[in-house]
Amino acid sequence: MIKNIVFDMGQVLVSYVGNLVCQIYIEDEQERKDVSTSVFVSPEWILLDMGVMSEETALRKMQERLDTERKREQAEWCFRHWHEYNMKPKEGMAEVVQWLKSMGYGIYLCSNASVRLLNCYKEVIPAIDCFDGVLFSAEVQCLKPQKEMYQHLFDRFHLNPEECFFVDDLSLNIEGARKCGMDGYCFEDGDVDKLKTVLASLNR
Repeated sequence: MIKNIVFDMGQVLVSYVGNLVCQIYIEDEQERKDVSTSVFVSPEWILLDMGVMSEETALRKMQERLDTERKREQAEWCFRHWHEYNMKPKEGMAEVVQWLKSMGYGIYLCSNASVRLLNCYKEVIPAIDCFDGVLFSAEVQCLKPQKEMYQHLFDRFHLNPEECFFVDDLSLNIEGARKCGMDGYCFEDGDVDKLKTVLASLNR
C-alpha cells in the first residue's frame, strides 16, 4: 500500500529555466551565451548540487573561463541572483499536493539541488506547508539516481520504500528509485491531469 508521495522539484513542482536570469540581464547574444554556458552548463554546477564545492570557489572557476571583465561581472550577478528568476511554481501542482494531503498521504521532496535552495525553497515550492520532509542532494553529498540519495531519504524520514511513490521528470531517476524498492512515475511530459490520474489509481 502506498502511504507516501515523493516529488522531485525541477520541472515537477517547479518550472525551471536554467538560464532565464541570463536572458533577462544580458542583452548581447554572444555574451549571454558565453555566461550562460560558463555558469549553468558547468562541472561546478554539478559539484554545487553534490554539496562538495563552495559557492565562492564555484563562481571563481566559472569566471576564469570567461575572457572579459564585463562577462565575469555578468556571471557573478547571474550566479548570485539565478534563484530569483529561474524558478516558479508549476501551474496546477499546488492543487495536486493539497489533494494528496487531504487523502492522508505523507508528502516529501527529493531533489538534486545546491545548498542555495535551503534558504529559498519555501518561496517557490507550491503548497510547501503540506510537506512532511524535504531532502536536497547537497545536504548528503550525492545525487539521484545514486542509490545513496534514495537511502538517505528513507533513513531520514523513516520511510519504507515499498510504501512510497516517486514523481520525477527523468526516467533515469525513476529507474534508480525502483532499484531501491520505490515505484514511480516519469512526469516528463508535464501533463498535470495525466499525473493526477496516475496518482488517483494508487492503492486500487
